[in-house]
Amino acid sequence: MKILLTFFVTFFAGMGAGLGTGFAGMSAAAVISPMLITFLGMEPYMAVGIALSSDVLASAVSAYTYKKNGNLDVKNGLIMMVSVLVFTVVGSWISSLVPSTTMGTFSVFMTFLLGIKFIVRPVMTTKEAMQGVSAKKRAIQSMVCGIFIGFICGFVGAGGGMMMLLILTSVLGYELKTAVGTSVFIMAFTAFTGAVSHFAIGGTPDWTVWILCVIFTLLWARIAAVFANKATPKTLNRVTGVILVILGSVVMAFSMFA
Repeated sequence: MKILLTFFVTFFAGMGAGLGTGFAGMSAAAVISPMLITFLGMEPYMAVGIALSSDVLASAVSAYTYKKNGNLDVKNGLIMMVSVLVFTVVGSWISSLVPSTTMGTFSVFMTFLLGIKFIVRPVMTTKEAMQGVSAKKRAIQSMVCGIFIGFICGFVGAGGGMMMLLILTSVLGYELKTAVGTSVFIMAFTAFTGAVSHFAIGGTPDWTVWILCVIFTLLWARIAAVFANKATPKTLNRVTGVILVILGSVVMAFSMFA
């Protein structure tokens, strides 16, 4: 009975996380963690570690799919990734020096609101418009935005994937597919760093749960990424928006019982 429950929980957790990753560059931790905590009674720190490690391959295969379809800005993605990683540490350090603030629902609300944003006001920027920005300006923008994202993520401990997608589309003016491709490229590295840290501190995970989460998240991320790269911008905006709204609502419901 326990193994059956584990299978169903990890399947639906992986499906939600994979769809969120493949369509919107969303971190698997936002979906998998509350489900493992709520339904399997897992210790929160370990649940986050499993979620982050599930995100590594899912983000990597999604990034590969977007890259193969010409929807990934590797150069500026690397610049932003370095800034994010460095200032996540800075933000985390500064956060340890100030009184604690409850920000656990930050990424969940952001997911929900961003979903509504894609439905009501879709991103219709073209690649031609993106190319109108000089390489130097884009590099500087990527570094500055990476600093901002990293600091906020380190300070409040949440929201990385959603913040990257929001800033890439709304601030840097990326076309949606390229924004998601670049976001999952960065997330593959940040998730790996986070997963290693969690397991180094918290010890080895429940291997059955870990393997199932990794497989299901990877499977659904691949399916979502393939579909996303073939979809029209209008369809992709609507599908991405609906998925984010559903995931945001579901995770908020799970969090209430965690």
